[in-house]
Amino acid sequence: VHPNVSQGCQGGCATCSDYNGCLSCKPRLFFVLERIGMKQIGVCLSSCPSGYYGTRYPDINKCAKCKADCDTCFTRNFCTKCKSGFYLYSGKCLEKCPDGLEANNHTMECTSIVHCETSEWSPWSPCMKKGKTCGFKRGNEVRVREIVQHPSARGNPCPATSESRKCIVQRKRCQKEGKGKKNREEKRKKSNKDDSKETRQESKGRAARRQNREQRENNNKTQPKKRKAPNKEQDLAPADTAH
Repeated sequence: VHPNVSQGCQGGCATCSDYNGCLSCKPRLFFVLERIGMKQIGVCLSSCPSGYYGTRYPDINKCAKCKADCDTCFTRNFCTKCKSGFYLYSGKCLEKCPDGLEANNHTMECTSIVHCETSEWSPWSPCMKKGKTCGFKRGNEVRVREIVQHPSARGNPCPATSESRKCIVQRKRCQKEGKGKKNREEKRKKSNKDDSKETRQESKGRAARRQNREQRENNNKTQPKKRKAPNKEQDLAPADTAH
């Protein structure tokens, strides 16, 4: 240590030197040595950098290095993240996962093997043949199930999710599509015919009422107006005067 020790340090240092940097830190800060080329200098940090873990003592808080295969650690013997090529398991970094576990290349951890899980089978479908349920004696019926848990890389693969088997039904005739279509067409025509009949009746009623109204108007126009009865007193007055 360089003998020139200063008390007026920067960056959280309690004591420092021009050659070695921080020699001690202020309370609650961690002291760590950083290498710059061939030289190491002391720095004071609020938390330890990657590859180090912190230890607190009454006189000083220090950052110590993790194991070589550990990227970050809680203590020297408990790693929280491994370096490339290693898999984390129970605080240790392993090149190969133990039996019963598999390597997860996404999280770089050893995880439990997950097997495929499926739901219960659905009921059998109606007996069908070429998409129809009539017009045949022998057909097929199917049932299905869903995947509720996909397997991991080393897990058991999923089984078939559908099954089919032969079935026998009592033969029955299929309703001809043309006949059904014909019935629907007849019903539609009948409905349109009824609607047209009602419309014609309403039109006839309106025409009859309009004709009656026009007839009354014509009668009023052709009928002569009644003349008023003459006023006898007015007719006789000139005669009396002349006499």
